[in-house]
Amino acid sequence: MSGEGDKTPTNPATPSATSAPTVTPVAGAAAAPPTPVGAATPTPAPAPPTRSIFGGYKIFIIVALLILVAIGAGFGLGRLGGHSHTNENRLVLYGNVDLRQVDLAFNNSERIAEVLVQEGAKVTRGQVLARLDTKRLKPQTATAEAVVEAQQAVVDKLHNGSRPQELAQAYATVASARADQVNAQQQWVRLTALITLTTGRAISEQDLESAKAAMDSTQAHLVAAEKALDLSKIGPRQEDISQGEAQLRADQSQLELLRQQLVDADLVAPSNAVVRSRLLEPGEMASPQRPVLDLAITDPKWVRAYVSESDLGKIHPGMRASISTDSFPGRPLFGWVGFIASVAEFTPKSVQTEELRSSLVYEVRVFVQDPQDEMRLGMPATVLLELDPGARSKP
Repeated sequence: MSGEGDKTPTNPATPSATSAPTVTPVAGAAAAPPTPVGAATPTPAPAPPTRSIFGGYKIFIIVALLILVAIGAGFGLGRLGGHSHTNENRLVLYGNVDLRQVDLAFNNSERIAEVLVQEGAKVTRGQVLARLDTKRLKPQTATAEAVVEAQQAVVDKLHNGSRPQELAQAYATVASARADQVNAQQQWVRLTALITLTTGRAISEQDLESAKAAMDSTQAHLVAAEKALDLSKIGPRQEDISQGEAQLRADQSQLELLRQQLVDADLVAPSNAVVRSRLLEPGEMASPQRPVLDLAITDPKWVRAYVSESDLGKIHPGMRASISTDSFPGRPLFGWVGFIASVAEFTPKSVQTEELRSSLVYEVRVFVQDPQDEMRLGMPATVLLELDPGARSKP
């Protein structure tokens, strides 16, 4: 006995006898064969999904753009990083043009009178670029020149010694002193003899003492005159000559310093260069700590590039190179490898593995012959090095 809630499931693939399907023919069409009783009704297959042709093209375009962006980024990073690209016969390096720069300053602390060049001007070695005010320096130099001349005369006098006239004067003085001495001696002898003959009554003791003093005085004068003659013959002392020469050298050194300051009042170019900037103007106070002009040296120039450790053994100093730039396509410049760094740019403190060692890069300077001065500071450049196959095959 079954309840109202109990229902027997019906198999959809097995139709009941009481519910047989009724087939209605379609007008104008062939009648379909009747479906046998008890057979399963066929289920129609699902329709395939519809795909738009434009959607496929969009995916293809997006993938192609991503590939191009990746290639461009890799190429740009390779140029910026200065990495190398190599094959069997050549090595290509990417870098930037580099050159030396000079900040020119005066040696003196004085006011600037004039600046003779502008930015961008090409200057040659020895060319005057600026001048200082020398109104106070020139009188000081003239005074030093006069001091040197006076001291030079003193030194010349010491070296020349006594003049012939001075020697003649000394001889005359000696002769006069000798005559006085002989006269005084004779006077004393006469007085002494007279005292002896008169037993002291004709000459007083005082007169005899005066004669004796006069004789001694003339004798001393004669000795002094003779010594003065000897000094005139010998000339000045060597110590006096040395002192005079030392003072002359000191005066000459002071004069040379002032003359050099006059020369340094002209600021000259140390080599061929290009004026990058004017840092001071006329009227400003110059000093050795304040540059006046900033110059870019035009020779030498080099390309600062980097080579990987795996390619380091393929290059050597003096190796010829060809340098090209995007600004002058088809016009390569010639150069040579002038410097190879012995230390990597970024060396880790820890010991590197074999894979890390191969990623280290070393600086290479490729000097460039640029007679037209076309390459500028920081300009990207490509360096082509032709490798020697025989050198690579050697053990």
